Amino acid sequence: MVLLYSDPRLLLHETGDHPECAQRLRQVTQLLKSTGADVTCTQPAWKAASVEQLQRVHRPGHLAGLENLAARGGGLVDRDTIVAPRSFEIAALAAGAVSDAVERVMAGDSHRALCLVRPPGHHALADRAMGFCLINHAAVGAQAAIDIGACRVLVVDWDVHHGNGTQAIFYDDSRVGYFSVHRWPFYPGTGTVEETGAGEGLGATRNLPLEFGTTRAVYRDNFVRELEDFAARIRPEIVLVSAGFDGHRADPIGSLGLEVEDFQWLTATTVQVANAYAEGRIVSTLEGGYNPPVLAECVAVHLAALQGD
Repeated sequence: MVLLYSDPRLLLHETGDHPECAQRLRQVTQLLKSTGADVTCTQPAWKAASVEQLQRVHRPGHLAGLENLAARGGGLVDRDTIVAPRSFEIAALAAGAVSDAVERVMAGDSHRALCLVRPPGHHALADRAMGFCLINHAAVGAQAAIDIGACRVLVVDWDVHHGNGTQAIFYDDSRVGYFSVHRWPFYPGTGTVEETGAGEGLGATRNLPLEFGTTRAVYRDNFVRELEDFAARIRPEIVLVSAGFDGHRADPIGSLGLEVEDFQWLTATTVQVANAYAEGRIVSTLEGGYNPPVLAECVAVHLAALQGD
């Protein structure tokens, strides 16, 4: 049974009419509830990530800056990234969900987990928030897996934007393989095929940049070929998914022409990789997707594929 992480407190990262708004998560949870999909999952209680956990991937000054800005009533980190009065608390709660899910999946409580959290995280660097992201939840989860004994972790990121933060945090670390398929050229300007890691991490990063207008068939062919080859190199013990759904054709700030069913396929393909190398262990965390009704449909098929339906 899939572990499903969801909490109404995650709506308290208040961003007004910003694309990354509470309505995104509200629509997702309403759809899952209306179809009964939520009750087919185990819904654990969890705690926010501790400062010590967050400092495993983020610089103390970055965390203190976020916390202080929130305490002063919030403001803009950059022109795209909002900190509201409770944002640091909520981002730590989101990171705690991913960390808790990793610990439970590694312990065998379940093979699969889905963390319906916000704000997204994969752009957050060790020392800087950006791209709507404050704390890098996938990175916190990958580090948690290493800290409890995993030697090889694979992060699969299919958000339409390249996850520059996750890549940078583990760029010289051979224990974390980072695989990203994303629109190129596009924000944030990273994610070329030449970016393959450095030092001990050389070869542990694989980028699959695709131009706008790439057909769905070509997208799928490239994804499955490159992911299977990369997974055979990494041989992960757990797979983390940065599950962004802004590659959907109707997304207002993304789009790679994908349809809802493509996210079912992406999930099923990633499940096959996890089954082949990681005893089926997958933890997925919500990243982008800014058309709330479409996002809800995409998450629903993503969850169904994680359940094996």
